[in-house]
Amino acid sequence: MAYTTPSVEEYKAGAVVKYAPISTGQTNQRKRKPHILAVINESCTGCSGSPACVEYCPVAECMYWAPDEDHPPFGRIIVDPLLCIGCKLCCSRGPDGIFLEGCPWGAIDMVPLAEFEANNGALPF
Repeated sequence: MAYTTPSVEEYKAGAVVKYAPISTGQTNQRKRKPHILAVINESCTGCSGSPACVEYCPVAECMYWAPDEDHPPFGRIIVDPLLCIGCKLCCSRGPDGIFLEGCPWGAIDMVPLAEFEANNGALPF
């Protein structure tokens, strides 16, 4: 069974369990919907439990580890769409702070808000 990303409704209900490593940073609610959102695709390997993208995310609990129940100890990173601010920091830096033009494994897609909402439902804010 492949891992499925939680729905917008699950995030709204607070029903999502977030595991470490987890992003730290600002905790205030975003003021408006971003124009783009980071979405992790099926290429994510979780960088063997030490993902660089999580370290650079400036929003607390926005990016987090999700274990692969069928293939422990493997897992992947997930982005909380209610917290993502669309800043692209998660895909602009890699290990040791080197600058990148996207995730080295192509696992982070920056998706336009309209496309995300068409596929996943409207975000509340």
